[in-house]
Amino acid sequence: MSDTLFITLLWQDPSTFFAVAFLVIFSVCCHEFMHAWTALRLGDPTAANAGHLTFNPFRQMGVLSLVTFCVFGLAWGKVPVDTSRLKGRFAPALVAASGPLTNLILAQFFVIAAVVLYRWCGIPEFACNMLLYGCVLNWILFLLNALPVPGLDGWAVLIRLFPALEKRQSSEWVGGISFILIVLLMFGFPRLSLLGWIVCGMEAKILQSLLVALF
Repeated sequence: MSDTLFITLLWQDPSTFFAVAFLVIFSVCCHEFMHAWTALRLGDPTAANAGHLTFNPFRQMGVLSLVTFCVFGLAWGKVPVDTSRLKGRFAPALVAASGPLTNLILAQFFVIAAVVLYRWCGIPEFACNMLLYGCVLNWILFLLNALPVPGLDGWAVLIRLFPALEKRQSSEWVGGISFILIVLLMFGFPRLSLLGWIVCGMEAKILQSLLVALF
């Protein structure tokens, strides 16, 4: 899939296309839901009032993100947070971290489900492989969002732990870094970008290890 558009998988292998689409959309919606839920618990109802306490992909991701994912395989979500309403010094960092940590928990859930359901319930190998892919996918989402890059959750955590970084940043600098990251992910992924090389290598190793352990 690295050399073609993601949507070509729809007529090449429809089962895999819909299975992967479900896993990605579900994982992103869980990620965004936890941002909204954590913010509400810590005093900011902005996301909740905007309807983000839901797993509805049209609310959590939006039409543009869904279309972009179906065509190019790239997806994103966005939850509004008013940090001034959060209670506690580290509340903004907790809200930002809740999304990636959700993906980390989902990764563990998928691999446990794959092992249990395959060994004791005899689910088809395709279903087992998709569960394992869900594990790898959520590991990737966790690592990507944890990067200390403007626009990602890792940066939001970092500037709360080290406030001096926020004072030094400028909108131009943040925009420039974010633009470079997007270009690398869209046009350099997976062969030309270092990040893509690391992620794809990690994905292959994790999946290989899981398959060896399972089968």
